[in-house]
Amino acid sequence: MSGLVDVADTRLHVVRRGEGPPLLLLVGLGGRADFWSGTMAHFETSYDCVSFDHRKTGDSLPSDIRTTVAVLAADALALMDRLGIGTARVVGHSLGGAIAQHIAVHAPERVEKLVLSASWAGPHPAFLKLFELRKAVLQAAGPEAYMLQGNLLGNPGWWAMANHGAMMAGIKARLEAFAGVDIEMERMDAVTSHDLRDRVGGIAAETLVICARDDGITPLPLSEELARLIPNARLEVLPSGNHFAPVTTPEDWRAPVSAFLA
Repeated sequence: MSGLVDVADTRLHVVRRGEGPPLLLLVGLGGRADFWSGTMAHFETSYDCVSFDHRKTGDSLPSDIRTTVAVLAADALALMDRLGIGTARVVGHSLGGAIAQHIAVHAPERVEKLVLSASWAGPHPAFLKLFELRKAVLQAAGPEAYMLQGNLLGNPGWWAMANHGAMMAGIKARLEAFAGVDIEMERMDAVTSHDLRDRVGGIAAETLVICARDDGITPLPLSEELARLIPNARLEVLPSGNHFAPVTTPEDWRAPVSAFLA
């Protein structure tokens, strides 16, 4: 299934593939479910995979409500209700990991297992400086330069060289669907304001924290901190893959995630 689903005050573009226990895949700052295309293809033989474009992004409809992590988490829970999903294994990448933390903290009964990929419990000064730079590039140089910067920051250099054509085609596709500077700035504010350091210690779900050692957007110490703060969380560090490891080193990323989710 792929299409619009009424959720709260808006309609979300939802992608649902496969059969089995529910697997909710929460995407990051890009906000588009197609980030998980390869992951869904891998897991759809074992799980009922569900993802969605965030409100105001991709093929979801506009909304007057300001985007925050809490709003996106409420959307995810409302979508689960709409689809008749009581509990799910939840995988969140980057901003999706922040959303997943929010769900696990505020609606623990909805989370069977939790995977936090390239995520963080709260901001660090270096993390905030990076997003100040990204905002400045977006405002001064425009969306194309901003997206190119994001790809060069988030993909390993070797991957960007080997997949240059595909990377540039992806940027072109995102530009065609770009929701606007103000909305993207709002979404980056959601990233930098996320801070659950004082709450993630209450997460009861079995948790896997996974990241790549060379992540340049959410560096390894942020994942190490997240794993320390969540009781009995397991930390998996990949040798390479940078921020977009689910796409750049998919086999390396999927192997520990598959083992954990089983």
